[in-house]
Amino acid sequence: MSFETKVNPSYYKNGKVECIDAIEAATINKSGLESYCTGNIIKYLWRCEEKNGLEDIAKAKWYLDKLYEHMNKKDRKSTRLNSSHG
Repeated sequence: MSFETKVNPSYYKNGKVECIDAIEAATINKSGLESYCTGNIIKYLWRCEEKNGLEDIAKAKWYLDKLYEHMNKKDRKSTRLNSSHG
């Protein structure tokens, strides 16, 4: 197996679009945990039909739940800060 096949297997290509390019576009204005979780959600959903099926969907859901939890905390913190300065 070549290096190219190991780092860029066929299940990361969908037509003319590669998963890494979709992740880059989706995370361009994100950072930290938001970027990481978003990238993993895309990755696992992208490859699920050709690699691990429901296992990949479960992994995507785990990252989605983590992202939701993070964003919810961030939103609550922002709401508290805004209400205390009003």
